[in-house]
Amino acid sequence: MSRAFVGDDQYDAADDEAPEIKVPIPPGSRNYLTPEGAAALADELRSLETEERPRLAAEIDRLGKDGGHAAPESLSNARRTLGRVDRRIEYLSRMASIAETVEPPAGGYDRVRFGATVTVSDADGTETTYRIVGVDEADPERGLIGWTSPIARALISRKPGDETVAALPEGERRLVVVALG
Repeated sequence: MSRAFVGDDQYDAADDEAPEIKVPIPPGSRNYLTPEGAAALADELRSLETEERPRLAAEIDRLGKDGGHAAPESLSNARRTLGRVDRRIEYLSRMASIAETVEPPAGGYDRVRFGATVTVSDADGTETTYRIVGVDEADPERGLIGWTSPIARALISRKPGDETVAALPEGERRLVVVALG
């Protein structure tokens, strides 16, 4: 049936049937976070719950009371946006409920661990620096890799001078730990 013949309420109800939120960490694991990652998660959740969601709910209420003067797509778009915000709140709440903040060791790192910054050398001598962080903190373009990533898993427990192999989708990658920070 064409979208033109379906009422907004019926169309929006279908949006409520979203799939279950998947947690991107192994079952039974904690959601390890750096102190910065824990603060960012808490800030985003607080902002969504206390600012963004109430703003969208008020907008939907205003558009609904507008007596049909507002464009129907505006109301539909606002409802969809609220649904996305609710999903993000649900995801962040779930991740916060299993979160564990990992503080850096007082004496620094003697081996690659969660939170460590590690410089590695590829087989061709190219050096790359990574910081091993939580899954939601990962930003490979900035050198932040999630602890569940193949490279992080290959590096964990290694010390400077150790060689390891990361099994990547495109093939194996030999790495030598050059430095820890």
